[in-house]
Amino acid sequence: MVTEEAAHTSEPFLIRELSLLEFVRRVLAQAERERTPLLERVRYVAIVSELIDEIYQVRVAGLDEQVEAGFESRSRGGVTAPELLDRIRSVVSEICEYQSAVFREEIQPALERVGVRILLWDGLDETDREYLSGVFHEQVYPVLTPLAVDPAHPFPYISNLSMNLAIMVREPETGIQRFARVKVPPILPRFIELPERRGFVPLEQLISAHLDELFPGMDVTECHPFRLTRNTDYQIAEFETSDLLEALKSELGRRRRGQVMRLEVERDIDPDVLNLLMRELEIKDRHVYRISGLLGLGSLTTLADMDLPEHRWKPFPPVVPARISGNHDFFRMISKGDLLVHHPYESFAASTAEFVHQAAHDPHVLGIKQTLYRTSPDSAIARSLITAAELGKQVVALVELKARFDEQRNIERAQALEEAGVHVVYGLVGLKTHAKLCLVVRQEDGKLARYVHTATGNYNERTARIYEDVGMFTKDSDIGADVSDLFNQLTGYSKQKSYRKLVVAPAELRSHIVELILREAEQEEGHIVAKLNGLVDKETIMALYEASRAGTRVDLIVRGVCCLRPGIPGMSENITVRSIVGRFLEHSRIFRFGRPERGFRYYIGSADLMPRNLDRRVEAMFPVEDREAQRRLEEILDLCRADDHLAWELQHDGSYIRRGYTNDVDVHQALMDAALHRSRSLRKR
Repeated sequence: MVTEEAAHTSEPFLIRELSLLEFVRRVLAQAERERTPLLERVRYVAIVSELIDEIYQVRVAGLDEQVEAGFESRSRGGVTAPELLDRIRSVVSEICEYQSAVFREEIQPALERVGVRILLWDGLDETDREYLSGVFHEQVYPVLTPLAVDPAHPFPYISNLSMNLAIMVREPETGIQRFARVKVPPILPRFIELPERRGFVPLEQLISAHLDELFPGMDVTECHPFRLTRNTDYQIAEFETSDLLEALKSELGRRRRGQVMRLEVERDIDPDVLNLLMRELEIKDRHVYRISGLLGLGSLTTLADMDLPEHRWKPFPPVVPARISGNHDFFRMISKGDLLVHHPYESFAASTAEFVHQAAHDPHVLGIKQTLYRTSPDSAIARSLITAAELGKQVVALVELKARFDEQRNIERAQALEEAGVHVVYGLVGLKTHAKLCLVVRQEDGKLARYVHTATGNYNERTARIYEDVGMFTKDSDIGADVSDLFNQLTGYSKQKSYRKLVVAPAELRSHIVELILREAEQEEGHIVAKLNGLVDKETIMALYEASRAGTRVDLIVRGVCCLRPGIPGMSENITVRSIVGRFLEHSRIFRFGRPERGFRYYIGSADLMPRNLDRRVEAMFPVEDREAQRRLEEILDLCRADDHLAWELQHDGSYIRRGYTNDVDVHQALMDAALHRSRSLRKR
């Protein structure tokens, strides 16, 4: 029910950072679900920590800079930057406390029931201590480096996301107290396993128990683990640099020394030790977070990967799409009609990767042009591009060096491709290239034919097994010409801004989306369905409000951040927003406008409705006109709207509530079943 206060709210937008934290809550809720396999519950706990780390490295970092600069504007949801930082701190503290409690009170006892125990040093018997002491001397001690802090040794640099021990030692003769720091080596496993899987001991506990060997002749009086999160955001003035690659390498080096955004410590840390850390790190109280239980729960992924298949999701081998079978010829198949594929339900290796592989080896293919935003370390697609170049084809790879947290990998990928003879470019000045495009130019009957693959997800074999995305293969001549023109713009000096069927950001994507929304609002009983990862753009949200006021029904499926307030009378009462969080990461962007009686218009694309996508990235959105492809998209949207196992509904105040079990639909299970059914039907033919 919408309260009177909500109905008269003067603030039409929810706050982005708080909406992002609501998504973190939904992920944590997966760790609580008893129907979630035990090791997957462990993984969700780890994911929560990783998400919060990222929030502090980027989002909180920007806010903190505003606070330090004395910025007092109330531009974010009617609150100032200091007020918002306080709210974020409060929510994060609450989430972390709850996360620790869920792990300690629910998941750890469940792990113990299947023989997996996380033990502290004080709880070990003599046999286990003797074994672990051997491990310490053979594998841990040689890589430890205790660093003293005194007039001859300044306070050491503490790296981002590292686990450390803050240690106080006393000289027995003089009683003088000294501070030292020991870094917990990230190259070693965070949890040391006892023989026969009798238990796991955190590495920092093992090191703490042997500090007398690191500081012989000294009395160890205090030892407390701590962990830092630094500002890893960066800005490169591309107009002022002649070499983007070298500039980014330099910036990555500086980024490692960014300002401290968060200091995580034990709840019962010694006050003197904490004050020393705060003084040396030059941080304030707002940067300190006291944690109950283990720090750095992101490292629980190592436990989630244990070989206990009965406590993980039942493996789902993606099926080969129905039109791809045996010794198929991709080019002949696509010539007969567009093909839409849906990952991870359908195989990325047998579709997208195989398409590029065939293009690389086909003697009739003259050239391949492809965007690479994030790729896997062992990318089969990158190997195919290298093969194509070695076979004399014209190969262009647009490698986005500025893909956040993948910068170093993409630098290495670009250099490897370049050394193999691939023409590597880095896109347009000031913009990230986020569009997912592959263009193959082939000689056929004395003419050139263009084949295009476009997708909502990255060309990454690994994430394609857990990210939900759609991709489309087409020989449509207009789309082929559009993609050719776009690549010319990305690699040359073209100023083209409009296309035949392709809709491109930043030139026209926002205006086109708004136009589609307002055009549907003019229809009697208009209906809009959109599935995406984030909705932040204010102009788009205002258009959706206008459509709602016109009586248009708007069903939004937004996995993560959503700044639109649904259900407000006179503004958004015809809008519903749901978020699906489950086994697979919802990642596809699908838009549908219309009703059955007058037809639908479908689009898929690489962009979320966020300012960064619409203003600062090269994005591409395509119409989907093939009837079978439209039917597949409709299946996805229908199941997402029917789901009541994984779906959460956004409330006017920014909170989310679970749907009741009325339809008994789990969209992920339903799509797995549908993929298997299509595969079995094919085998029976």
